[in-house]
Order: sequence, then C-alpha cells, then structure tokens
Amino acid sequence: MSASLIENPGQQLPLEQVIKQIKDLPSLPELARQMLCNLDDEDSSLDAISAKVAQDQSLAAKTLKLANSSLYGANSKVVTLQQAVAMLGVKNVKNLIRMTSLTNSFPVTRCRGFDFKAFWRHSVATAICAELISRTLHMKHDFAFTAGLLHDIGRLVLVTRFPKEYEQVLVCQAQRDCHLIDAEQAILGIDHVAAGLILAVHWQFSDAIQDAIRGHHEPEDKELNSVAAIVHVANAIAHALDLSQTEKELVPLLSKTAWDTLALTEADYLAIFHETELRFEAMDQVL
Repeated sequence: MSASLIENPGQQLPLEQVIKQIKDLPSLPELARQMLCNLDDEDSSLDAISAKVAQDQSLAAKTLKLANSSLYGANSKVVTLQQAVAMLGVKNVKNLIRMTSLTNSFPVTRCRGFDFKAFWRHSVATAICAELISRTLHMKHDFAFTAGLLHDIGRLVLVTRFPKEYEQVLVCQAQRDCHLIDAEQAILGIDHVAAGLILAVHWQFSDAIQDAIRGHHEPEDKELNSVAAIVHVANAIAHALDLSQTEKELVPLLSKTAWDTLALTEADYLAIFHETELRFEAMDQVL
C-alpha cells in the first residue's frame, strides 16, 4: 500500500533520526550479547550454562518454571538449577536466555493500540517454529531460533522510540485492514525491516540474522542466507496458528520460492504445527 492511499499521512521519519535513536539504545548486557551474537559458540557444558542462569534471579525462576511445566513432565518437582538445565537441555536453556535477555532490553512504552505481550508471543512462536523447521532440515538450530526471535525487532524499535508516530500506523492498519508493514511505509516512510537491520548492525548480529530480518517478508533474493526462507515460512505459520491471540490476525502472503526451497512434506508440516503449539504453550507460561 502506498502513501497515496492515506488521506492524512503521518510525519515521515527521517532515516538519520531513526539511526540516532537506535544508537542511543543501551548496549546489550553481556549475557544477552553472548547468547544473541555468539551463535557459533558450541559451549554445551551444563555447569557453564547453570552458572550463567544463576547470575539472574528472574532467569533462574523462569528456568525452573519451564522445567516444571507439563511439556517436560517431571515425575517429581525440579528444585535446583542443575536439575532444570539437565532436564531442559542446553539448547532449550540457551533459547530461554535469549528470549529473556531480549524482552528485558525493551521496556514497555505507552503506545495506544500496541500489545507488547502479543508481540512477544508471536516472536517466540516464530522462533520455536523456525527451530523445528531447521531441525527437520538438519540445519543449525541456534541460528533459526534466534533469527525467528529477532525477525520483527525493528517493530519494537519503532514502537519504543517513536510511540506517538506508531499510534498513527496502528490506526492506519485498522482503517485499511492492511498488513502492518504497508501501514508503516505509508505513515512513517520507513518499516520495521529497515529499522531492524539498523539495530542488527548496531548490536553486531551475524550476517545470517541480518538476512533473516531483511528477508522475512521477501525471501526471494538468492543471496540471502537460507535461514531467511525458514523464518519467512515460520512467521506465516505462527500467524496462521494465531498463537499471539491477536484480534483480526492477518496471515502474510507466503513466498512460493521459500516454500519450494524448504521442500518439506505435508507430514513434516503437520508434525511442526503440533510441536510448535506444544512447545509454545510451555514457553508462554514463562513469558
């Protein structure tokens, strides 16, 4: 949708202003930086992960809560971090650290019409689905989960740094019943993909994560890392399953190129749908 479709377009955001606001964001905490940026780190020591979790009381509580959720079905209550990490596995605990670290980096801001909880529910659902697709394709899971978690991070930048302007975006979306990215472009002159890429460079995310952000709506570029196609499809699945519980959920158009690139079977997708819902239900309890 172009700006010409909007009778009273909002104040266009100069790119320089967006860049300045992003550069003014605080640096990522060290633990978040390790989990979100150092995705090639193969450290799988249970003791090392337990020690990192123990540094944060909130994270420790969430780890124990997840370990005691119905998904993992312990016969007796898990009461120590070592037990929890052993039960969940290092990859699941790393993903929990990534989720918690990121949600803590963006405080809730007053922006009428924007549901922060729904945003995080969708981001986590996409991350879980992307990880399951990646596992089915025998690819690296850490990249896929993190890419799914971060794919819409530019939306959070725009909401928290320009809340009044973003209110106009949400009004436009509701009035026109269009996709959010179209309303962003029409009202702000910049969308969450562009904002997310600026943040990804500022926080030194890997090229693969940047490609996932860049291509999660348009993954056709052959130069993009394959994780972009995974996140594109996972994003569509998360919307279709309505795990964010958003009223009038719009499922984005699915790229045939991305769908064909993954080449998963119907049985694969049915298993992914089911497992996504199960894992999300457990993770949602600690959101």
